[in-house]
This record gives sequence, C-alpha cells and structure tokens, in this order.
Amino acid sequence: MTTHDQILGNIEEMACRMRKNALDLALSAGNNGAHLGSGLSIIEIMAVLYGGVLKVDPNNPRWVERDRFILSKGHGTLGYYTALAEAGFISREELATFERNGGILPGQPVMNPDKGIEFSSGSLGHGLSLGVGVALAGKKRGRNYRVYVLMGDGECNEGSVWEAAMAAKHFQLDNLIAIIDANEMQSDGARCDIMSTDYAAMWQGFGWDVVFADGHNISSLYNALIAGTTPSIPRVILASTVKGKGVSFMENNNEWHHNRLTKAQYDTAINEISSR
Repeated sequence: MTTHDQILGNIEEMACRMRKNALDLALSAGNNGAHLGSGLSIIEIMAVLYGGVLKVDPNNPRWVERDRFILSKGHGTLGYYTALAEAGFISREELATFERNGGILPGQPVMNPDKGIEFSSGSLGHGLSLGVGVALAGKKRGRNYRVYVLMGDGECNEGSVWEAAMAAKHFQLDNLIAIIDANEMQSDGARCDIMSTDYAAMWQGFGWDVVFADGHNISSLYNALIAGTTPSIPRVILASTVKGKGVSFMENNNEWHHNRLTKAQYDTAINEISSR
C-alpha cells in the first residue's frame, strides 16, 4: 500500500520531470516561442492534481464520473501538457508535436476528450463560468465528480469571473474548486500596479471558502486539494507561486511571460533544475 509520504515523493519526482519536459517543449517550439513564465509557475499545481488528486482514467477518458479539469489560463499549456503526458493521456511522441503544424497540442488547449483535454480555453476570464455550468450539470444529474478550474490572478480582473463566483455560491456548488495561480504578475506587469486587489477578501465576500497554499510545496497543495469541502459552499485555493519558477533568469522576470528559448539558455536552465 502506498503511504502518504510515498505519494508526495512520487509527485515531487513527477514535477521535476514536468519542469524539464516543459523546457524541452519550449526549446522545440523555436521561433514560435512559448509561455514559459506561466507554464513553470503551475508545474507543482498540475503535478499534484494529476499525480494524486484528480479522479481520471486515461484508459477510459470519457468515464462519466471522472473529475473535470479546466485550464482557464490557457497559456499555461507547458504545465498542462506535461501533466497529461505523465498521467498517460498523451504519448511522448504526441507531446513532441507541441506548437507544430498538424499537431494536437497548440499553444492554447483545444478540446480533445480522448487525450484528457476536456475544454478549449485561452480567452481569459471564462474558465470559471464554464466550471460553474459543468458543476451545476453534475449536481442536477446526480454525479459525484468534482470540477477544478485553474485560473491566473491577473484574469481575476475580469468581471465575468465575479459573475461566475456569484452563481457558484447561489447554486451551492460545493463540487467546484477554483485554484488561483497567484504569481503576482501578468503580461503587462506586476498585478499590484495594474489592479491592486485583496482577492482573499473578495472571494470571502462572494461567499466562497478560501484556502491558502504554497503553490510550489507539494504537501501544502496536496493537503489543500484533498481536504473535504464545506457543504453547499464552493472553495477557492489561493496558491502563492513564482512566475518562471525553477529557472533563476526567468523567475519574476516578465520578459519570460512569452519568449523564445535559445539552446544556451536551455542548457543553463536544465543544469539549474538538475542540481536542485
């Protein structure tokens, strides 16, 4: 029987492989570039979800009782695709088609249920609304699945997010869990300079159960995600992260929101990750 410590250890190893694979994909994208900053900031979140939390089956991807995952911040595909590969939905050969013409893995996810990609996304601020609909459908149909929506803190500037938050509380969607990748940066700069907001107070004001987690600590994330929900109340996990996490010259450097990775930069990044 797998122990709690073994589960966390396996997820740690999974996250390390994912970070290396994300850099491989970014390098292979060449001049197309990739959203490295956001992809790297969600690695641990995605590893915990797909390595120990989500109720999914790559051999039966359309299983009606499966948990649903929505990547609202669609530019985080480096973290998403590498997690799907680790979970067995995507082969290594398919993973290598990232951003290639004719491939199944573009820079923003396109719905492909057989590969574990439940929904297309990319237009920021819409994922939570979609999650509300899917969670409400589950309630009405008597299903036991949960719906997880991963969002960016920057996209929480969108009014549609708060319309969805109101609806989730009104419909008592305790099967809905939002996760905020709170890296405090967005494409135009620091979040506090663009829209200074106390998100914890706002979510609480909309009637959500608010949980805080270290977005790069496997144990902190795992405990937050497996904890039982409060009946009739949706939950949001504010996961504190670092944009570009794991690569010193990318961390908190908004030039790497989207950028091209050279071979020399790739070698430096891989050496840093391997030495940790």
